[in-house]
Amino acid sequence: MSSYLDQLFNLAGKVAVVVGGTGELCGAMAEGLAGAGAEVVIVGRNLEKAQAKLDKIAAAGGKAWFHAAEATSKAEVQGLLDAVLKRSGRADIMVNGAGVNSATPFFDITEEEFDRIVRVNLKGVFLGCQVFGKYLVERGQGGSIINLGSMSGVVPLSRVFTYSATKGAVHNLSLNLAREWAPHKVRVNVLVPGFFPAEQNKKVLTPERVSHIMGHTPMKRFGEARELIGATLLLASDAAGSFITGEELIVDGGYHAMTI
Repeated sequence: MSSYLDQLFNLAGKVAVVVGGTGELCGAMAEGLAGAGAEVVIVGRNLEKAQAKLDKIAAAGGKAWFHAAEATSKAEVQGLLDAVLKRSGRADIMVNGAGVNSATPFFDITEEEFDRIVRVNLKGVFLGCQVFGKYLVERGQGGSIINLGSMSGVVPLSRVFTYSATKGAVHNLSLNLAREWAPHKVRVNVLVPGFFPAEQNKKVLTPERVSHIMGHTPMKRFGEARELIGATLLLASDAAGSFITGEELIVDGGYHAMTI
């Protein structure tokens, strides 16, 4: 049984690029991918933030390295792909996880704030898919793109207006690309975390909001970053996830199942 499971989720020989890997959630996903045997490229803007992830992966016997890039610049995303191909020889798995949030009341949202959130949350995913998707499609050996979605892209959540709009767009874009690239064996899926405490949502997790979240979550707790790893490996693996594309895989402790 163990050998069969190893075959399903073994990513040895694969290269996984994790944009946003310096953060808590994507950092855990990067650690999980490395633990399954993939060589991981952690992408962000700050080597100091990435170092803890790199050290943890190395201590567990994994292989990872850091590349600084701005996810909203096509030139830098193309430079990222070029660097990955030069150093690692290939790219098989792409995680688009950079994101920012805001709790600004709707009538107070400035154009600058709106543009900034759209640029990071939507344009960053668009560029990652465009650059790496083109490579994967033209390579002709398949691959997996995992875009980080949000519960607010599935059901309306209060107080995160621009964030919700961008995540809804990410979900829509992902399903469109899944359809387009399925004949090329390039799978595109959305990993949808429920409520996980992370840097980008600290501002909106007020005591009152936390109480509402717990009342709507059957498991009565927040998720832990490590609990995204299993879903990540399922979507990343060409063996375990070979027939999964265009999926919105929700990991939320039952939040989406709760009504009254």
